[in-house]
Amino acid sequence: MQYKFSASRSGAKPKHSDCHLSLARQPLATETFKTYTRTYEHMMMRRLGSVQQKVPCVFLTEVKEEQSRKREWQPFQVVATENVNPVALESNIACALATEKLDGTCCYVTTYKGQPYLWARLDRKPNKQAEKRFKKYQHAHKSCKGFTWNVPEDFKTVPETWIPAHRVQYHNSHPVPDEHGHIPGWVPVEKDNKQYCWHASVVDYDAAVALVLRPSAEEEDMLEIVTVPLAELMEQTLELIGTNVNGNPYGLGSKKQPVHALVSHGSVRIRKPPAVDFQQLCAWFQESPEGQVEGIVWHCGDGTLLKVHRHHLGLSWPDGETFLGTRPVLVQVDGTVDEYISSKDLFTSFLALNGRYFSRLQDIQFDAQIQSD
Repeated sequence: MQYKFSASRSGAKPKHSDCHLSLARQPLATETFKTYTRTYEHMMMRRLGSVQQKVPCVFLTEVKEEQSRKREWQPFQVVATENVNPVALESNIACALATEKLDGTCCYVTTYKGQPYLWARLDRKPNKQAEKRFKKYQHAHKSCKGFTWNVPEDFKTVPETWIPAHRVQYHNSHPVPDEHGHIPGWVPVEKDNKQYCWHASVVDYDAAVALVLRPSAEEEDMLEIVTVPLAELMEQTLELIGTNVNGNPYGLGSKKQPVHALVSHGSVRIRKPPAVDFQQLCAWFQESPEGQVEGIVWHCGDGTLLKVHRHHLGLSWPDGETFLGTRPVLVQVDGTVDEYISSKDLFTSFLALNGRYFSRLQDIQFDAQIQSD
């Protein structure tokens, strides 16, 4: 079975004539408006887009014949042009919620074995021969459009528990690869799977909770580390960040005392986002303290997600201390050791820090005595 890859979009996008930010122009008292804004953002969090597919760039992109800044093995670089992606304009990007793009690994919470479970991202990828053929075609045509896949023969096998991500298209009962030649999907995080040991460290299936890093609902600048019932995270995607993930750009923990946590996608908002303009974004990333982030993800009112990465703009990452790593954090992990007996180190270590305040996220440390108990 063979077919050609083609990119298509279906479904009309609703038009937006206004957005909640226009309320800032109304004669509301400052505190009233701040309260409204916080309430609105928490409501938005309940319906933000789930990151199931590759998120497109907010600008139209082009391919340059130069070494990729993001992927060492890639001999070309995908960069943003100064032209805004038409998808962004159709989705009313000016009224979208701008959030921090986090540098970790993507996770998903959904049902497995009859209970809420954490799933790790596992894209089904082509075998060496098919990948070589694909890259050769992509390099020659500067595009993957028109490339022919034979999914049963071209792709590596995946575990039986693997499931495809939402909105993966099918052809003759086979999932269709995306423009990167991958089939996005997920595998459940089992306690005894060493490959996903850092994923497993942030969940306790017996207590049915996860360790989550999130902004405080009471103080805008404050972060908090809390335990959240997995049931409350159902169908959400999150980013696992920490010591042993993606080179640890946030400076969390150490080899002897690793620190990891889940962050719900869309939860860390950009408080003063720049306009969707190439030059303004470049300046913001380089000059604003809040711009010390990997990128921005915009959550549009119609569910569309768009992003910009520093590498799209020719900027390096990481570049010194990160904004997230320097934000203050309060640990609020309560309960008893018996509740988290199956979680070993991380839950019990955070439990011992319950109520502790750290001036910077990257300063979190577990006492030696706590680690040895």
